[in-house]
Amino acid sequence: MIARLSGKIIEKKPTEIVIDVNGVGYHVFISFNTFEDIAGLNENAEIYTYLSVRENSLTLFGFSTTAEKDVFEKLISVSGVGPKLAQSILSGIQTTELIEAIAAGDKSRLVAIPGVGRKTAERLVIELKDKITSVRASETQVHSESYKIKEDAVNALIALGYNKKTAEITVRKILDTKPDISLEELIKVSLTELFS
Repeated sequence: MIARLSGKIIEKKPTEIVIDVNGVGYHVFISFNTFEDIAGLNENAEIYTYLSVRENSLTLFGFSTTAEKDVFEKLISVSGVGPKLAQSILSGIQTTELIEAIAAGDKSRLVAIPGVGRKTAERLVIELKDKITSVRASETQVHSESYKIKEDAVNALIALGYNKKTAEITVRKILDTKPDISLEELIKVSLTELFS
């Protein structure tokens, strides 16, 4: 099983990357969230992976965080949800929001995700509501502590004239590596990132 890859990103698209690991290029499917979180083209990156084994194919799926990988593995344990649909679900919603929607039984939020119908939403809630709590505990703790800081930092960057999406991506990237960072430091590091 290939659990993690570390190397240079030599191709990068919203749903897939090729990562060069010691001269071998691994083709990895990713979610939009991972696409936003990981390093840019020709930069070094580390991604967690899941190897999907089918009768006539081996497919790698990649994740920027272990929480996203854990949720992916729980999604594909649900009847009728394969790796491609799980990847699509993770592209349509933030991991923390998905965990909260399933834990709360919020089917209308789940149906709003592209590719998820009413029956799939019901199965996600029925089959994962109890299983998702272990991921939820670790993921939402960081989420609740950093949410206010994230929002304040993004609003400060918007006030300084930066695009909202760019500000959100930059702030989230920094919070992923430094979840305990102060608001002042977060804004300072974000500005440094945006200037570079």
